[in-house]
Order: sequence, then structure tokens, then C-alpha cells
Amino acid sequence: MSSTAFAQILPVFVQGLLLSLGLIVAIGAQNAFVLRQGLRREHVLPVVAFCALADAVLITAGVLGMAQALGRHPALAQAMALAGAAFLAWYGWQALQRARRASQLQAAAGGAGLSRGAALAQAAAFTLLNPHVYLDTVLLVGSIGAQQPDGLRGWFIAGSSIASLGWFTALGFGARWLAPLFARPRAWQVLDALIGLTMWVLTVMLLRLALNGT
Repeated sequence: MSSTAFAQILPVFVQGLLLSLGLIVAIGAQNAFVLRQGLRREHVLPVVAFCALADAVLITAGVLGMAQALGRHPALAQAMALAGAAFLAWYGWQALQRARRASQLQAAAGGAGLSRGAALAQAAAFTLLNPHVYLDTVLLVGSIGAQQPDGLRGWFIAGSSIASLGWFTALGFGARWLAPLFARPRAWQVLDALIGLTMWVLTVMLLRLALNGT
């Protein structure tokens, strides 16, 4: 790979990585469930694999589907970029507001054990029955990924998917070590502050893309 190609790929890959991480790292039912399974050491691999694969499929469908739709309507592409920038700015603001409040992620390690089928069914419910997952992956990540040049969209998808896989892997297999950290409100305040700033950086990048029309 030439240095020129790498210089083009890296920003797109990192943008997908940071965007996906910023959206997925939050206190919610899906993350609490993965953390619970990790604490119990119960069907961790299938649950992590399902959550990561579901995100990858939704992201890929969003990017490719939105790219096809936006390719036929250049004005819509610019409008979606501006809408995405507005959403990221709002999301970043919300994250910074959360950083001012104490919150924590806790998962009950007790309760009855689950069969593999039941664990996957719950993972599917927490993932696919959450309307925000479609807003995040298909619409938002999809529309931003669709703005990338044809040859670089795959790298954006790769960055976003690797972020999801890395997060769920760390949450599931690192639960024993991460649970005490995530139970500390201060850790989430720092994390939310970083997410907020990251989203604002991505907002600026997306605005430049929309206003330049490239």
C-alpha cells in the first residue's frame, strides 16, 4: 500500500471507528446484558459475536443502501450530511451534559442461568428491538459512510465494525475487570466528556464535507 493510499484510508477508517464507538459506548440495556453474561461467564462468545455481527450487518446495509440512494440525489446527500452534523452536535452536547451527572453501568450477576438459545434471544431483543439501533447504524452511520468516496466506503465500514467488535469483546470477556470501573460514576463522566468532544470533532468534519460538496 502506498503512502498516498494510506493517507486517504486512515482518516476514513478512524472516522468510522470513532463514530461507532461514540454511539455504542453508553449506559443501556444491551451493554448491561453483555456485561452480565461476561460476569457470569455464560455464553459470552455467542453473545459478543451476535452483537458485533448485527452491528456490522446493519452498518454495511446502511452505508451501501444510503450510498445508492444518495448517489441518485446529490442535493439529498448534502442535506443528509448537514442533518448528520446537527445530530452529532446534539449528541455531543448530550454526552457533555451527562458528564456533569453521576451515573454508572451495573449488571446483576445473580439470577437463573440462561441456555445458549435464550441468551441469544435476549441479545437479539436488546439489539434489534431497540429503535435507536436503526437510527444510529442504518441512518446516521449509513448516511455518513455513504458520503465517502466509492473506494473508501469499505474502510469506513471496517472501522465502524471493528469498533463494535472491540467494544463488545472488551465488555464481555473483560467484564471481571471492567465491571468495577463501570460501576464508578467518575469513569462514565470522563468517558462521556471524551465522547462529547469526539462527536463535535466529527461534526466539524461532516460540515466541511457537506459545505465543500465532496
